[in-house]
Amino acid sequence: MRLTDLEKIKELQKKPSHVRNICILAHVDHGKTTLADALVASNGIISQRMAGKLRYLDSREDEQIRGITMKSSAISLHYQAGSDEYLMNLIDSPGHVDFSSEVSTAVRLCDGAIVVVDVVEGVCPQTHAVLRQAWLENIKPILVLNKLDRLILELKMEPAEAFNHLQQILTEVNLVTSELFTADIMSMQTTDSPSNPSSEQKQTYDWTEDADEFEHKNMYFSPELGNVLFAAAYDGWGFSIDQFAEIYGKKLGMNEAGLRQTLWGDFFLNSKTKRIMKGAQCKGKKPLFVQFILESIWAVYDAVMVRRDKEMTEKIVKSLDLKITARDSRHNDARIQLQALMGKWLPVSNAVLGKVVEKLPSPLDIEEEKVEKLMCNKARRFDSMPKQTQDLKKDFLSCKDSEDIPVIVFVSKMFPVDRALLPKNKQRPLTEEELQRRREIARLRHAERMTGKTTGESNEQSSAPSSSEGETKVVVESSEDKKDDTDQVFVAFARVFSGCVRKGQKLYVLGPKHDPAIALNKISEESNGMYGAKRLEDLTGDEHVTVVTVTDLYLFMGRELEALDCVPAGNVLGIGGLEDHILKSGTLSSTVACPSFTDLYFDVSPILRVALEPVHAGDMPKLVAGLKLLNQADPCVQVLVQETGEHVIITAGEVHLRRCLDDLIERYAKIEISASSPIVPFRETIVRPPTIDMVNESIQEQNPVGKNEKQREFDDDEEVLEPGLVRIFTPSRYCMVQIRAVPLPHEVTNYLEENAFLIKTLDQYISAKISKRNKSDIIGSSLKQSTKEAIKEFKDNLEKLFLEAGKQWKGCVDSIWAFGPKRVGPNLLLNKVDGYNRTSMWGCLRDDKTDVTVVARDYDYSVVSGFQLATLTGPLCDEPMRGVCFIMEKWEIGPQVIGNGDVENICENTLVTKQITNVDEQMHVQLSKLNLENNVSIATDSLVNENRPCPEISEASTSGGDKEKRTDMKGHVSGQLISIVKEGCLKSFQTQPQRIMAAMYKCNIQATADVLGKLFGVIGKRNGRVLQDEMREGSQIFNIVAVIPVVESFGFSEDIRKKTSGLASPQLVFSHWETIDVDPFWVPTTEEEIMHYGEKADCENRARLYMNNVRERKGLKVDKKIIEHAEKQRTLTRNK
Repeated sequence: MRLTDLEKIKELQKKPSHVRNICILAHVDHGKTTLADALVASNGIISQRMAGKLRYLDSREDEQIRGITMKSSAISLHYQAGSDEYLMNLIDSPGHVDFSSEVSTAVRLCDGAIVVVDVVEGVCPQTHAVLRQAWLENIKPILVLNKLDRLILELKMEPAEAFNHLQQILTEVNLVTSELFTADIMSMQTTDSPSNPSSEQKQTYDWTEDADEFEHKNMYFSPELGNVLFAAAYDGWGFSIDQFAEIYGKKLGMNEAGLRQTLWGDFFLNSKTKRIMKGAQCKGKKPLFVQFILESIWAVYDAVMVRRDKEMTEKIVKSLDLKITARDSRHNDARIQLQALMGKWLPVSNAVLGKVVEKLPSPLDIEEEKVEKLMCNKARRFDSMPKQTQDLKKDFLSCKDSEDIPVIVFVSKMFPVDRALLPKNKQRPLTEEELQRRREIARLRHAERMTGKTTGESNEQSSAPSSSEGETKVVVESSEDKKDDTDQVFVAFARVFSGCVRKGQKLYVLGPKHDPAIALNKISEESNGMYGAKRLEDLTGDEHVTVVTVTDLYLFMGRELEALDCVPAGNVLGIGGLEDHILKSGTLSSTVACPSFTDLYFDVSPILRVALEPVHAGDMPKLVAGLKLLNQADPCVQVLVQETGEHVIITAGEVHLRRCLDDLIERYAKIEISASSPIVPFRETIVRPPTIDMVNESIQEQNPVGKNEKQREFDDDEEVLEPGLVRIFTPSRYCMVQIRAVPLPHEVTNYLEENAFLIKTLDQYISAKISKRNKSDIIGSSLKQSTKEAIKEFKDNLEKLFLEAGKQWKGCVDSIWAFGPKRVGPNLLLNKVDGYNRTSMWGCLRDDKTDVTVVARDYDYSVVSGFQLATLTGPLCDEPMRGVCFIMEKWEIGPQVIGNGDVENICENTLVTKQITNVDEQMHVQLSKLNLENNVSIATDSLVNENRPCPEISEASTSGGDKEKRTDMKGHVSGQLISIVKEGCLKSFQTQPQRIMAAMYKCNIQATADVLGKLFGVIGKRNGRVLQDEMREGSQIFNIVAVIPVVESFGFSEDIRKKTSGLASPQLVFSHWETIDVDPFWVPTTEEEIMHYGEKADCENRARLYMNNVRERKGLKVDKKIIEHAEKQRTLTRNK
């Protein structure tokens, strides 16, 4: 029976100081949902005996079957501490790596977190991930060391051994926190510096001062600080140091404050002096934590679970003054007896909720730093925003719900709810008025039947008017409900940060590109009415604001929703009516001065692709509609349509993929769906020429290894000057480019991927300067000082990495022309063209305020576009390139048959190094050539002048000053230039040794020694390798870290569980890209290779297999011989 009614919760919502928004974070199977059940049972929503078994917040059927949480679920709980009452908005989040996006949606709405760690498994990969997410969102955590019962019943530890083990676990958790803290402190060296000159005098930064300050703020976890709890949630008990300090303080007459500081640590009680002293370990004494706490708990387990001594159990109950029902005390199951005893003595709900109230902040305690992070992204300063926007910071901090306070709401995700489960569609008990009306209708019918004055037909006609408001309406509603039972309604998972949201209120929906400054200028021009479009379809290109009416407000109660009329600031709520305005997440506000909140941080990005199609072609519209619903319901999944017309979903892993397919079939599309085999992304790259062959024999210069079949295609190609160097002309001979392809150093490639955000900022800056837009003023001059320092550090580190790779890379950073693909990828285009001093990518680092002179040739964008297209679809299997550097050594533009006067008209604003007097001089301009081997500039041969007339150019030259024809000719030249740059990049790529790069999963497995052999066999069979296998100290469990290709990972988890009889379960997370060190076009050439592999190389070429599979899927040509060695068919017949 629920102990708290809805009216009490509504009353508590109006007291932000008595509200706690918390989430439970942990690795998978560490006991989050079991702990949540114990907290839910404290409110009478479920039975205490069912806590841990019911998994109340796992409402999906597949969650119950798999035994893991797949979505974030919220519930509001009531807690009373003394005379004060508190409202706990609790969010249970998943622990599986495939659903870490759900953790991000939960963390954004909370002020505090409960981090749960299994004391047997210790700190696991997802423990690292959730601590990092909590740190990035500036929320304060408390630690719960869970499953202490496993130390007693499974590992059979003694209390002293358990104490040492707990200390080790706590040290591991603090090491993770220390890493996050150190990284944050080091980044504080580049924070905004004051503008006054005196601040420049302090050149050093003493981070130890901040370290001391943070330590006083209880950054680390320690029981004496009160932010660590010990629990066994399944058995329903848990405690903190404070509880036992209070117990023994009264019992022994000791100071409680002193016991709080000494119960954990190397302290012991001197039996002679009755004083607490330090040095228990060196003197061989029992620590206080062991003597006072663990031995008592061990004694209870020994009496109840091990020896099952009923007399001793009764003595323990009497000594602790506990009241246990006769039913529980006489139960045959010892576990039931234990749960009843420990639940009465040390209830886990009181320990956890008490520490939540004491240690975790309320919405009123939100920090200014967190507010600025929410309202302002990394590339912009908070003080550069409009004054109206900066004033909203006060409203965040005050957390008031007055009428004059603007409403600010953040929606972290949209989740589907069956229409039948909405409060308005639920069956409710009839009110007194409805009961009275129904009695009156029944009395009239009975009176008419008794009088006998009317016939049956007239009786039905006379009763129809009186029952039309009852029966007829009920029938109509039931038919509508039956029709809408299958429909899904999207409810927004949100939190109110300021003001009060009311039902029927109109709010702005702020898009991710919303700029408060622009919106405020536009709204000042509006005479009346709300600014913004009514629907998304009505938005123009420069508008990012729509207006929505809040139709419904809900209170989350686990599997149920309760309707509300208004929700004040500081509370978590559900909002209806936003499905047509918000896709996944968004910001609502009553003022356009509010900026759109920063994007959520996702620890795992989707990588697993599957193409879908309906079994029956006529169901395609239903599939498209279902995919739209799935895209909105899942914060991590991506839905797209490829160029081939395939409908593709991208998921985070195999478990996530299975859930998405089940949702499509059962909830959204409700049709039979055929899914392709998983589509795994690959990357294409080039490497330096190998020095050993496939049998590890050194390749001698006098006997060089033969070229592969793909490289032989370019032997007679005149455009290929040497391997990796290509010179190519446009068909009109108007443009010529000379491009060299070289592999980037591995460290540089990884560093470029890690700093994609800074590269995007640089690209926006240079693109804005070249296109002469005012956007560069916002991006360049309004950058945070920390962002500028980060860009400068990025440049310095990039130069350092290039120098470490070799002297041939010296000066390459200043020559960067573009990044690709998609302008932020790990490939480079370098400008080594003589006389073309293009605008530097690093112009935003200039200290002076003078405008940067824009220096760019015409068709500069065409060269960049060709480079982007080439790096987006490589020649092997149309996959993006990675780790390739293209060097533009020559780029010449000049007409062949046009007079000198027309050159100025056609090549307007084109930079030239000298006065061009004739066509021959233009085509014989000597440009430097980069030699990557010895860093020597070698003059290239003069270009052959072939005077071939071009129809487009001739027409332009004869037109005199015809502007339209000149523009048309420029369009032709631009398109041809894009084409030859793309072709040149691909051809220079193909003349080098090519390789396929595979996406790799990092696999973390915990298993015992008896299954290690089978485990390693499964990993080796799937082309994986073991990086680390260490035994966890104090246990028989091995921690195995391995890597396996993503393409080989399907069914890996199931295979591991089968081979190990369920004793091992892997956690897979994307790790890195790895080059498959096999040439996809390799065939045996040397005598040793032919002897080892045979002339046909019958052994499987893994790289070629991957490449052909991708090409077949994309419909590309595959060189596959169906019949290699045909033989005459022989037929055996009977001799007659």
